[in-house]
Amino acid sequence: MANMQKLVLGTWKIRYKFHFIAGILFIAFVITALYLTGDSRLFLEQQTTPNDSTPSCDLFSGKWVYDNISYPLYKEKQCFLVEDAFACEKYGRKDLEYQKWRWQPHDCDLPRFNATALLEKLRGKKLVFVGDSLNRNQFGSMLCLIEPSIPPSSSKSLIWKGNSIIFNATDYNATIEFYWSPLLVESNCDDLTDHRVQTRIIRVKAIEKHARQWTDADILVFDSFMWWLKPKMTLLWGSFGSPDAIYKEVETRYRRFEIALNTWADWMEFHINRNRTKLFFMSLSPFHFVADWGMNTGRNCYNETEPIFSEGYWGSETDPGMMKAVESAIHELKTRGLKIEYLNITHLSDYRKDAHPTVYRRYYVPLTEEQLANPESRSDCVHWCLPGVPDVWNVILYSYIMRS
Repeated sequence: MANMQKLVLGTWKIRYKFHFIAGILFIAFVITALYLTGDSRLFLEQQTTPNDSTPSCDLFSGKWVYDNISYPLYKEKQCFLVEDAFACEKYGRKDLEYQKWRWQPHDCDLPRFNATALLEKLRGKKLVFVGDSLNRNQFGSMLCLIEPSIPPSSSKSLIWKGNSIIFNATDYNATIEFYWSPLLVESNCDDLTDHRVQTRIIRVKAIEKHARQWTDADILVFDSFMWWLKPKMTLLWGSFGSPDAIYKEVETRYRRFEIALNTWADWMEFHINRNRTKLFFMSLSPFHFVADWGMNTGRNCYNETEPIFSEGYWGSETDPGMMKAVESAIHELKTRGLKIEYLNITHLSDYRKDAHPTVYRRYYVPLTEEQLANPESRSDCVHWCLPGVPDVWNVILYSYIMRS
């Protein structure tokens, strides 16, 4: 009887092993079949697309690594959508090493940007960047990242309408839009092309004119910092031209910014469809007008060709108080049941003193002979060359969108 039990047990083990091996072979066969058929692209994209099961990682803590193999993610000359303000190579910059730096988080890797996967995610949807020229910088980067993956035979368009620049990928029924609203609330700087005014006047309690343009968005990406940094700004309670309007000059940048953020937050709470719209706020994009990274006083980003390598560097012009104002508004909205992802790209961007346009861009007001003789005095140390730093912002944004 004991021998019979051993025989039965041994036979069961053999059958178990056989079925286990057969199962492994079957799975291998299915994967091979998928790879060799037209479904292989979908299978591979699914393997490279981040999802909710991906281990959490601080994408914003890391260092810049030179990578001339996988970067840049596109060529400036091959992206007809690069605006002249960010087209540094077109306007004479010879040193292109700034394009070849990859952001490397300490504890993980950024996902490789998959434009086709993103377009599929955006099929039938609208992604809107709302803010100032730095958000426009990021919008331009996003277009350059996805445009090469749209077949030449596919229909696409770029339309300027009111405060908006609208890109449509027709085959995907996908829209990527930039909406000019540099102070979020209404102001006398709201014209997309004619907004250079000496005295900025802000209707800090008025946002409806802008906000009603966002209500149909599926993804909203906000920014608003740079335009609040002037020493003095005039706040307006009431309407432009109204005899009952109250004007008050306010010097405290935090206070005036907080009032506007409260107006924005109140509107968001009551008008955003929580089941539809995914929300993001980009943190402050740093600038490099003061050379506080070890060079002689008086220099700025002009002729800088490498990042700052001192880990932990924080620029003297990078204002944490402005960032805290946004963080506080976002936290308050969270307590009201509205979640906004805060993408803190400030520190990683602060290292990149080398990646600004400086004089290698189109100037809408011609430079004087004095300015041409002293290019440092006219260097743009605010915006970013493309390809460049905003591409990394978009890779991070992409990782969040794909997990949502």
